[in-house]
Amino acid sequence: MLTRLFFATSGALILAGSSAAQGRYFFSVDWQSPLVGAADPFTTIPMTEGDMLRPQTITSRPMLGPLPTPNVTWNHDTNLGLPPICIGHPGGTPCIVEVDAFSTGADRPFPPNLEIEPGQILFSVDEFARGFGGGPLPNVRSEAMAREAAADVFTTIQNMPPGPVGAFSPGRNIGVIDGDGLPSTSGYAYPGVGLREPIMVNASPFETGDNKDAIEYADATFSGLYYSLDAGFVDPLEGLAHSGSAAANGFVGGDVLRATAIGVPAVYAPAIALGLDLVGGPDSDDLDALILWDNGNGVYDPSFGLYDWVTGGSDMLLFSVRRGSAIIGQPDSHFGMPIEEGDILMPPPMGGGAFLPGIFVPAEQLGLLTRRSSSLPHGDDLNALDSLNQTLLDCNGNGIEDAVDIAIGTALDANMNGVPDSCEAPVVIGTPFCFCPLPSSPCGNASPTTGCLNVASTGAFMTGSGSTSVGLDNLVLTTAGMVPGTFAITFMGPGSVPPVTVGNGLLCLAGPLYRFPPFSTGAGTGSVGGGLAAYTVANNPPPGHILPGSSWNFQTFYRDIGGPCGSNFNLSSALAVTFTP
Repeated sequence: MLTRLFFATSGALILAGSSAAQGRYFFSVDWQSPLVGAADPFTTIPMTEGDMLRPQTITSRPMLGPLPTPNVTWNHDTNLGLPPICIGHPGGTPCIVEVDAFSTGADRPFPPNLEIEPGQILFSVDEFARGFGGGPLPNVRSEAMAREAAADVFTTIQNMPPGPVGAFSPGRNIGVIDGDGLPSTSGYAYPGVGLREPIMVNASPFETGDNKDAIEYADATFSGLYYSLDAGFVDPLEGLAHSGSAAANGFVGGDVLRATAIGVPAVYAPAIALGLDLVGGPDSDDLDALILWDNGNGVYDPSFGLYDWVTGGSDMLLFSVRRGSAIIGQPDSHFGMPIEEGDILMPPPMGGGAFLPGIFVPAEQLGLLTRRSSSLPHGDDLNALDSLNQTLLDCNGNGIEDAVDIAIGTALDANMNGVPDSCEAPVVIGTPFCFCPLPSSPCGNASPTTGCLNVASTGAFMTGSGSTSVGLDNLVLTTAGMVPGTFAITFMGPGSVPPVTVGNGLLCLAGPLYRFPPFSTGAGTGSVGGGLAAYTVANNPPPGHILPGSSWNFQTFYRDIGGPCGSNFNLSSALAVTFTP
């Protein structure tokens, strides 16, 4: 019989470590995900859709891939009080421990009259989401087209008015956390958590990738473990019934539960108090994402007036409902707008009763599609939510989420890996060669660290920046030290030869040679790239394509009228590069 190690205490110890001030990131996946049934790397016990996981990295924070399998922080049985009978069942087979939403009760409470800042709200969508087009990349639209949005987490890149918001304009979002941390077919990589991608849109219960179903960024202080279970109605897009984990445990999908010390879940906020199950009856609405700030007593104190949680007398509870919920399309209690599955909602006035939820942030403000703003039969589903007390990924310490920093142009990310360049050690691209020492120099114009000296008494030197990834195709070749105010051509060859005198310089590349478009030397420096791999595929025969695993040598030819050897051209040093996927 499989047994669990009890992590209720160890989870707190993990959070209280030396990096507690930074917090840790946690998440769950749904029952269709292939990660369900995989062995926890620490205990070897199979993971379930009711377990809260964390990245298996040094700081339990997202990092660039490839990454190991995540591991369990809070178990569905010993920590959340759900039955252990689902341990070992594979993904694609529903079981009764599906956790739909999660919070530690210490999410950032929203103060009145202050805008919601970029990076303050994190959210996730499912594999059917499409998002608005345009804006910085990667975003919901780009990753949905790459079939990777369902494992990712996004945030907004513009200030939003304080909720409730009735009049809205389409917002923009940016990817903050990737699923696997590897480049997607969208051309971008950003820090991930070790999930499996891509996830294809299909009607099978067995998914090709992992769907992130709950997210939480917590520090060392939290009031408890709060969560919601799964309703049992049929998804109108996928045509599959949800797991029904709520009813199987004696609750409804709109209840917010609290894990108790005795290991039995109890209702914290009943669905009816949130304005749910009023239209279709019990279990007809499924709470699918949760932001919760509990005032510290572990008891749900409903808000009786907007923002009265700032006094500590009530709790701030925000949520969304799943596609197919009975209240979708019903008028909200604030503006009379039809409720959508991508909206961030709040409980109705006076703590419930006969009123439906009110819209706090409409889906459009997050950059999500809805039926309100399109002719689509269904909008984008908001799968997970979190409100941050501090930045999650802020490597340069400027108080701005790294992804937002890059998106708004206050941080550079030349290699497009989701990490500001100022936070990374310079990446050495390729191996330089073909220098011009004595006695190799054609006419005594020696330079042992560059190409041969030119009429300007400088030697030209080639360097690479970006990365060697063909998928990213962001390698930039820069040649410095050329004669100013003329033109140059960078070319490549598959092999090398001992230095051969050509013009005022040395040639070290073996043919066949393939050239890139000419460029101006400007003040003596010029570049080609990115897009070098794509250029070779479009313009060269197959033997001249830059492909993963191929090695190429690069060198630059440039005008050098009146140069030391009496010739009118010269050559830079060369650079050898081996390309990766």
